Amino acid sequence: MTSSVSRRRLLILDDDSLIGQTITAIAALAGLETCYTQNPEEFFRAVEEWRPTHIALDLVMPKMDGVQVIQRLALRGCEAAIIITSGVGTRVLDAAGRLAAEHGLNIIGVLAKPFTPARLRQLLLSEVPGPSSFGERGVSQEGALAPAATLSAEELRRAILSGAIVPYFQPKVVCATGALAGFEVLARWGHPTQGLILPTRFIPLAEVSGLIDDLTLYVTDQALRWFAPLCTSGNGAGPGKLSATPGVGMQLAMNISARTLSNTALFDEIRERCSQLGIAAERLSFELTESSAMDDPIASLDLLTRLRMQGFHLALDDFGTGFSSMLQLVRLPFSEIKIDKSFVMTAMQSQESRTVTRFIVDLGRSLGLRCTAEGVEDVQVLAYLQSIGCDLVQGHAIAQPMPGDVAVRWMQQRVWVR
Repeated sequence: MTSSVSRRRLLILDDDSLIGQTITAIAALAGLETCYTQNPEEFFRAVEEWRPTHIALDLVMPKMDGVQVIQRLALRGCEAAIIITSGVGTRVLDAAGRLAAEHGLNIIGVLAKPFTPARLRQLLLSEVPGPSSFGERGVSQEGALAPAATLSAEELRRAILSGAIVPYFQPKVVCATGALAGFEVLARWGHPTQGLILPTRFIPLAEVSGLIDDLTLYVTDQALRWFAPLCTSGNGAGPGKLSATPGVGMQLAMNISARTLSNTALFDEIRERCSQLGIAAERLSFELTESSAMDDPIASLDLLTRLRMQGFHLALDDFGTGFSSMLQLVRLPFSEIKIDKSFVMTAMQSQESRTVTRFIVDLGRSLGLRCTAEGVEDVQVLAYLQSIGCDLVQGHAIAQPMPGDVAVRWMQQRVWVR
């Protein structure tokens, strides 16, 4: 093991001693402490005792293959930044990367053997984001990930009534110019003992406990009250005058659950709130996944068609991941498609992800739909999306989700692009 003043520590598991020694040398020159082993059990002891910040993992090994290692790391709640290496081919590597990310691990790259020292060094020295790939699993400045303790329906009901659940706002910008196009609303629960809880934990609870409509209306009401002044303020240099598309002002995007699609009264109430606050229907976009629309396809078609007739926008979220995305895109009156972040976040490492991303952008353009890429984490991905003509982007490369007051300061401090 080599020592260094660097706080970054790389743990390497690879049965090829030459590769292991090569990675060790490259990492040491980059200033990382290194530890190399060929033995899986020694590897897991080091994970617990040495607490590496980075892990380089070979997929194909005789004693325990990479998938088994990934599964055990996930069960242990490993937070290290992981680089997967192998000579099995890019498609298998990409699949392993997606598998690890789906297990909640923090995958920062995949390397096909042989790889260049420069590429490995780039990964080791890059800024390491939290485990956010393939869904909102982590946060950075907005708070720490809450522990997975049990939540009750009664706790959730009290949180809604007391205002403990608040809207956060993530900016969406025009890909070509950087002009502000609007915000997506993302609910956060400030729990008194568990800290900041993300919606992946409490939305399912709201659905099964019958609280989803109350939660949706509460968060929507708070978000609309925050948004209303932005629709009318501004003197040409502020957010109120900005437009993503000619004739369409800044928009607010709201996620809706499959359970709410049967409640027409809920959407009537949202429309009334918009009217009272002076927010045109065109300013609000409802985002839903294809599975939401499939639960009751006839009722979904009725409601969504009605919403579009009233002027609201509809976005098909996580496009490209479901077996019937194309069918839903054709049968329902969407105005926007959102490329699933699993493709966007791996675009620079995966030719397949770039191909799918380009296809979705071209498809949206041919159908007259706006195309949004979410999960944009770095400038390289942003440049690629600009090169293929993507309309809108959102992600930590632009800004992370923020409380309303922080979002206002972000807008005030931003250099506006016209």
